[in-house]
Amino acid sequence: MTGPRVSGPAAYFPSIEATYGLPVSHWLDLLSGMQDLPHMAQVAVLKREHGLGHGHANALVAYRRSQRGGG
Repeated sequence: MTGPRVSGPAAYFPSIEATYGLPVSHWLDLLSGMQDLPHMAQVAVLKREHGLGHGHANALVAYRRSQRGGG
């Protein structure tokens, strides 16, 4: 029996963990220190400084911002 289907940004989490070898919590912790930056600036940091692809970086930022009420 399978659980409920995950949709939205969290649907990327298994791929993010498999691709980069780190738990999603690692990336969300990094984003906690960037909450003063706009969405796309956070995406750019993840891409430039940590080598994430655009889709993965965007999914992490979107998820984090949704958990913080947009912040």
